[in-house]
Amino acid sequence: MIDLYTWSTPNGRKVSIALEELGLPYRVHEIDITKDQQFAPAFLKISPNNKIPAIVDNDNDGLSLMESGAILLYLAGKTGKLVPSGEVGYWRTVEWLMWQMGGFGPMLGQAHHFLHFNPGKAEYAEERYAKEASRLYGVLDKQLQGKDFIVGEYSIADIATWPWASRFAWQGIDINAFPNVRDWYLRIAERPAVQKGYDTPARGQPIPMP
Repeated sequence: MIDLYTWSTPNGRKVSIALEELGLPYRVHEIDITKDQQFAPAFLKISPNNKIPAIVDNDNDGLSLMESGAILLYLAGKTGKLVPSGEVGYWRTVEWLMWQMGGFGPMLGQAHHFLHFNPGKAEYAEERYAKEASRLYGVLDKQLQGKDFIVGEYSIADIATWPWASRFAWQGIDINAFPNVRDWYLRIAERPAVQKGYDTPARGQPIPMP
């Protein structure tokens, strides 16, 4: 049994979606970041960086892990799923997972902060992160040309990236301007495991298509 410590954010949803896709049994522990529960001493023992998500794998001597990318790699390795077979497929998946962790997630997080939660407070920041969000969607759109999924087959790269794309409206993105991303977004949104994992803990649904 895996204990999942999470909240309804893109990073948190990555792990609950992966757990649902993999069919692994897990218990959800809500860490309400709006009430600073991520700073509780008990949680800091599991996640020293006081960030969600984090897991404890009780089937592996109580191994605890923080950082969503590391958790996704661990779960894929534990089950042998959600990563293409072969060395090239593995490293392509890691490559795009790192792209999400280093760019798509952090930059869109800044877009959320300035464009959605604090509009009108920093014109330069709004322009900077709107432009970078659009650039990153362009990179993803090009990568998805002729593919159903980011590395060709459904993988942890898609699971890491999709929850951030599900907030395209917060980022000022017209997703119809990126047709490959739009089709990929809808394709993944139809998956039952994604729908269930997205709503763990239950805090609403992905932004609907216009």
